[in-house]
Amino acid sequence: MPALHNVLLLGGSGKVAQLLTPLLLQRSWNVTSIIRDPAQVANLEKLGEGHTGKLNVLVRSLEDVTSDAQAKSLIDEVKPDYVVWSAGAGGKGAPERTFKIDRDAAIHFIRASVATPSVTKFVMISFITSRLKKPSWWSDEIWQEQLNTTLTALKRYYEAKVAADQVLYEESKKRKDFAGICLRPGALTLEPAGKVRLGKIPVAKGTSSRASVANLTALLLDAPGVKSCWLDMLDGDEDPEAAVKRCIAEGVDAAEGEPFY
Repeated sequence: MPALHNVLLLGGSGKVAQLLTPLLLQRSWNVTSIIRDPAQVANLEKLGEGHTGKLNVLVRSLEDVTSDAQAKSLIDEVKPDYVVWSAGAGGKGAPERTFKIDRDAAIHFIRASVATPSVTKFVMISFITSRLKKPSWWSDEIWQEQLNTTLTALKRYYEAKVAADQVLYEESKKRKDFAGICLRPGALTLEPAGKVRLGKIPVAKGTSSRASVANLTALLLDAPGVKSCWLDMLDGDEDPEAAVKRCIAEGVDAAEGEPFY
């Protein structure tokens, strides 16, 4: 039986991506995981053991992707219908690496995905304060605190992520049959997956279990009827399946208030 879906997972060696990989494979989906370091291939291939879906690990440098055409070439090679961006410079290397990977390469893959009719969903893992304007559901104090702390301390990362998030939102509007989903966790932890807060959340600080981020990513890819949106996410008290269904049913979009909304 052919796989239900083929997923291109960009940044496959990251913690969230490694938690996500088996969740996709156990759905009988095939996953192509893109990593930079050949030394990690054997460990990642172990994630594919015991699942009906097939895992293929490819060694490629996202830093070297400098055009939409290069990104499209990889998409044409892998032939995914879903794409997940879980990559990032992680603050390593020269400062410009953050812009090369988190902004530029991400944007190339977004545009290449939208330009590929067979790709119908793209999930971007971002972070909760990656936005240009204060949303109506945050107080002035919350926004000012974020401007003075997180967005100052992580200025380069913030500028890179918010640029990519905006492009995903704008590019996704070009196709009615394409869902560009930006999942936006808080401070990432190694806690087990659990209940969540999802959608428009009246706070900007809090923890997000990486396992819950992975679980929500899988649920959003699996969900019928999901549309392009931003979804903020923290650990909370709502069942993740119920949270995804609620956000889809209500058309929740945390991009509200942004200049490009």
